[in-house]
Amino acid sequence: MKIEIYNQTYNVQADENEEDLQELAAFVDEKMRSVAEATRTVDTVRVAVLAALNLADELHSLKKRQEALEGPLRKRVEKCVELVEKTLEQTA
Repeated sequence: MKIEIYNQTYNVQADENEEDLQELAAFVDEKMRSVAEATRTVDTVRVAVLAALNLADELHSLKKRQEALEGPLRKRVEKCVELVEKTLEQTA
């Protein structure tokens, strides 16, 4: 299938959902255009690198938030499992 990012057309193979790939391409295109506008840069490679850094920063921030949420949640789940196991042992 063909996708377009920042006025460049790419032929890519979509193993799963082509609609998802189109959405991702549109997201990358939007990010590159935003970076180009903010920096007033016309160099495609520079725009791509800055957009990639921006996306990496967003991903890193999301991972940190996810880890912060998962830690306490995991502890609560482990406590619940312990309580269930103790209850099952007492009823057996």
